[in-house]
Amino acid sequence: MPFIPHTEEDIRAMLQSIGAESIDQLFDEIPPALRSSGATRVPPAMTEMEITRLMRSRAERDGTYLNFIGAGAYEHHIPAAVWQITTRGEFYSSYTPYQAEASQGTLQLLYEYQTMMASLLALDVTNASLYDGASALGEAVLMAVRAHRSAQRVLMPRTVHPTWRRVVRTIVRNQGIVLSEVDYDPAAGHTAQDALAAFEGQDIAALVIPQPNFFGVLEPVDELVAWAHAHHILVIAVVNPVALALLRPPGEWGSDGADIAVGDGQPLGVPLASGGPYFGFMACRKHLVRQMPGRIVGAARDVDGRPGYTLTLQAREQHIRRSKATSNICTNQGLLVVAATIHMALLGPAGLAGVARACHSNAFDLLAHLTAIEGVERMFSAPVFHEFVLRLKTPVAPVLHALKAQGILGGLSLTHDYPELGQALLVCATETKSEEDLKHYSDNMARIVGKRFRPAPCALKTKS
Repeated sequence: MPFIPHTEEDIRAMLQSIGAESIDQLFDEIPPALRSSGATRVPPAMTEMEITRLMRSRAERDGTYLNFIGAGAYEHHIPAAVWQITTRGEFYSSYTPYQAEASQGTLQLLYEYQTMMASLLALDVTNASLYDGASALGEAVLMAVRAHRSAQRVLMPRTVHPTWRRVVRTIVRNQGIVLSEVDYDPAAGHTAQDALAAFEGQDIAALVIPQPNFFGVLEPVDELVAWAHAHHILVIAVVNPVALALLRPPGEWGSDGADIAVGDGQPLGVPLASGGPYFGFMACRKHLVRQMPGRIVGAARDVDGRPGYTLTLQAREQHIRRSKATSNICTNQGLLVVAATIHMALLGPAGLAGVARACHSNAFDLLAHLTAIEGVERMFSAPVFHEFVLRLKTPVAPVLHALKAQGILGGLSLTHDYPELGQALLVCATETKSEEDLKHYSDNMARIVGKRFRPAPCALKTKS
């Protein structure tokens, strides 16, 4: 809130009306030991102009970098119109649309969002929306277990984002749900189908399939879906919405498609913003809709036959009462869905496909540049979308440090989450990168790796 509108006279009048002598008396049940003694570390008051200069100087300390990090949060171009419209008062200050008669504009926009996402994912119904992609995956796991009724085990490939796996484990670990990791093919970089054989005959609720996976690699989705459904296992797809402009949607994987699809909507008009807020999306088959958390907007007609929109299939208590809640929904996620809807409407199917093609092209151009450097090689053989893993013959950390000194964020080190890969680096290139950007990165990588990889000169032997 930018300011407190009540004057001292207003406060006195309100206190007199309720019979309290002071504001402190209103909170007398709070023990003195728990009360704050005042904001002792707050600097002296500043003018608006001084505050603006201070915040700008603080922001400039972060610097401006040429960014080649992806790993679940992607730098895409966002048309200026997206946030010009999103921050209009009717969207920017709107609350969760429980009162349909006062929220028709917001509800219609959410309905349009659901329509776009259902088309993009090729599934029957979507919600609007969830907290973020990682917690959306956690919700999908809970949903699959509820739908399956008997099984408490979910197969979680190691090719799923490591942070997302940790989030899901935190969400489900106290509910008796077991997450069994499935290893990846060390040569191709996708889920190893022979690793699934160990789970045949077990009671399993769902198999998670990322597409593309955390390594940027495309999974053999048709084969994985066929295996899961042959064993009466639900399929949870984890997808990148931009990639789906080129790749087959999860609803069309295999002969009958995935059952649930989730992901993070950040690539759709949401800035990186130092890590958030973002929003999660979820879609499913119609027969699972009663198990799906999150808001669902439906189209209807009023008593006069006019079209209208309303929240449907769920009581308000499913969102706001802890004992009955099925999901964590926040107003800011609703705002980000507004941005995503406007972003998709502005780009359209052809525009989104153009973004995806540009990302794919830039990634392969950069891959060619970097693998031409001695001491840098491609890690996995399977096809990729716009991220790939490199193996360096020198430690990754000092290379990334040296690149950052040149204004380049060179990627994400995988040495912590995947130590078996050795000195591995995950690199991403989106449509925001020019040929000059790619060359600037590769030239600096060649210079830095060349210095570190260059063998020591042999000592010359001299005649005695």
